[in-house]
Amino acid sequence: MDKAFMEVFLWTLLAFVLTWTTYHVTNRRKKATKLADVAVEEIRYGGPDVIIVGAGVGGSALAYALAKDGRRVHVIERDMREPERMMGEFMQPGGRLFLSKLDLQDCLEGIDAQKATGLTLYKDGKEAASPFPVEDNKFPYEPSARMFYNGRFVQRLRQKASSLPNVRLEEGTVRSLIEEKGVIKGVTYKNSLGEESTAFAPLTVVCDGCYSNLRRSLNDNNAEVISYTVGYVSKNCRLEEPEKLHLIMAKPSFTMLYQISSTDVRCAFELFSNYFPSIANGEMASFVKNDLAPQVPPKLRKIFLKGIEEGAKIKVTPAKRMSATLSRKKGVIVLGDAFNMRHPAIASGMMVLLSDILILRRLLKPLRNLGDANKVSEVIKCFYVIRKPMSATVNTLGNAFSQVLVASTDQAKEAMRQGCYDYLSSGGFRTSGMMALFGGMNPRPLSLIYHLFAITLSSIGQLLSPFPSPLRIWHSLRLCGVRHYIFL
Repeated sequence: MDKAFMEVFLWTLLAFVLTWTTYHVTNRRKKATKLADVAVEEIRYGGPDVIIVGAGVGGSALAYALAKDGRRVHVIERDMREPERMMGEFMQPGGRLFLSKLDLQDCLEGIDAQKATGLTLYKDGKEAASPFPVEDNKFPYEPSARMFYNGRFVQRLRQKASSLPNVRLEEGTVRSLIEEKGVIKGVTYKNSLGEESTAFAPLTVVCDGCYSNLRRSLNDNNAEVISYTVGYVSKNCRLEEPEKLHLIMAKPSFTMLYQISSTDVRCAFELFSNYFPSIANGEMASFVKNDLAPQVPPKLRKIFLKGIEEGAKIKVTPAKRMSATLSRKKGVIVLGDAFNMRHPAIASGMMVLLSDILILRRLLKPLRNLGDANKVSEVIKCFYVIRKPMSATVNTLGNAFSQVLVASTDQAKEAMRQGCYDYLSSGGFRTSGMMALFGGMNPRPLSLIYHLFAITLSSIGQLLSPFPSPLRIWHSLRLCGVRHYIFL
């Protein structure tokens, strides 16, 4: 009886396994056939030339640029509602120039954007103005920045892109990339109705931001969290100098205020993981009132505290750093924060992104057919080389400036911090040269190297004055080591 039962059980189990395996193999074949049919159908009836994952600043601007060149573009965005980001609220003069070259300058209109003519720096009770250079300036555009709500700007870019007949802007969540023999052929995504869909194109652009879930399948670079930017908005108020970004060299790091609309002021500061007060139980609000507010100049303090006192929502964004690396796969390119990140202290992320879009557009323009994966791959390699001078300058500057802004009890580091403040506030060629770098008006590596070494020498001179004692010489040698660590 037991033997007969075991035989029946084993035969039943075997039949179940065979049925299950057959069912899944058949399903996979059907799915593969369906994908192939969809691909053939899209090619036959004029599918998109380019798929763009993400309709933020980069995705929307690239869609518009490629569509103007006659490309058919399919943009898939996870959430079409107006973003509520704290970052991407400051467009440097260089970014505005690139925006105008893409014919998107009007996207800064109608969003209550505020003009910025430079920085006002504060340190130890002193203040200094550092304007963008105007006189004897070779920059071929108005030398001013713009401050605004990022979400409003993104919505204007989306409207501009979707106004073109060859741009299809769709809400959906991209699940994965479709790959065949090392070449990306398209994407699978879930549309707004919750249905699984596929899209095919000769070129796929991944532009889905710093939290990209597709990046890890394309390259090995990982984002490093450096610090955290904490911020909130003080509403119904206006700064005494609304045309300036007010940067306070406070402790533990920088604090800044800037006018993001005619009635609203962004207040932000940097914190580190070793001490991060809880927002939920009110510790962060207490920290702002008791530790940061006393360091904010009196003329800014009331506005700085206004948002906290009125219960403004406090947001936290990790400041990340990630070097740019080419994708191992063909038929795909990664852009924006999914590709390259630097510290947000110099507010240059959008500027670098728009520069990348201009370069990529120019390189792709001569190609009639994007279906040649090898030719597109060569274009992407050229793009990577051409972008390096601009991106390397901005990335190095962002890394250096962010570390100089951090307060320290180390005498050499503090000397570098003081030297940077003195250099930016000295006026003349030194101020205009550094502000041209910050604004993307002169993003040349040699200019950056010159000014960084000048700041180092100035800091060493301060350490050695009034006379070079052995201790001061030692601190000067240590400062050279600090300079190497910070700048390189």
